[in-house]
Amino acid sequence: QVQLVESGGGVVQPGDSLSLSCAASRRTLSMYAMGWFRQAPGKEREFVSSIRWSGGTTYYTDSVKGRFTISRDIAKSTVYLRMNSLKPEDTAVYYCAVHRVGAANYDLWGQGTQVTVSS
Repeated sequence: QVQLVESGGGVVQPGDSLSLSCAASRRTLSMYAMGWFRQAPGKEREFVSSIRWSGGTTYYTDSVKGRFTISRDIAKSTVYLRMNSLKPEDTAVYYCAVHRVGAANYDLWGQGTQVTVSS
């Protein structure tokens, strides 16, 4: 059973930075992409960012462009999300996900890590 292990959440002040990481427990996993999603209280889960495993093309939702950076370490089967200039509206549970090769969409999900931005 493949697991995604997330780390790096916490409580920060507006303007601070935070980094998240997500490691897949099985390095032979055939991944098309890895991504980050978030869900704020009372809201639906939304896409934040993703990276193609082959080639490294990145995608961001408009609200985080210029502030967040996604990257990957292929050897470690790990994806990172560097979050700068954090805002209170970035507060949410952040989930990493894997879109496996051959799957229709993201089909493996992490347990989530809480990010709270508050003064």
